[in-house]
Amino acid sequence: MDLIPSFSVDHTLIIPGIFTSRVDSMGQNTITTYDIRLTRPNREPAVDVAAMHSLEHIIATFLRNDPDWKDEVIYWGPMGCLTGFYLILKGNRAPSEIVDLLLRAFQAVEEVQSVPGTSPENCGNYLMHNLCMAKWYAAKFADYLAANSGNPAIFEYPKTERLVTDDGQRFFDS
Repeated sequence: MDLIPSFSVDHTLIIPGIFTSRVDSMGQNTITTYDIRLTRPNREPAVDVAAMHSLEHIIATFLRNDPDWKDEVIYWGPMGCLTGFYLILKGNRAPSEIVDLLLRAFQAVEEVQSVPGTSPENCGNYLMHNLCMAKWYAAKFADYLAANSGNPAIFEYPKTERLVTDDGQRFFDS
């Protein structure tokens, strides 16, 4: 089985940022999956599960209500490793073109008084939320984005050399 592209990125070198994970063409339509990385994988603790769940609800609601972007948003959800989120948008923009949207989304978390969609009818684990911690993570990431938006390293996956055998077999870390 081929290793999928997101597993072939050297996770020991990823820093927080906004990265293009993949671009897919579907007929005349293009969709782009972005890796929104909040923490350094394998170097910093994963985001608290309840806070991650709250951020998922809050930011998904923000994105799907933003007047300029709501028709472009296909998906917002957490990574299984709890170090960030995936954002899928229609079109193909450079990560630097969506930094303002994400900065506004993470800054908006501070103003939220309650997590949307947290009744048993709306959520599969409605008791697993932590708004206070979600606000802390959101503020930390928003501050980071604001301070580093001019740094191209937060928009490009780190590159590493991979061992390739004479017959073309490529070796990966995982």
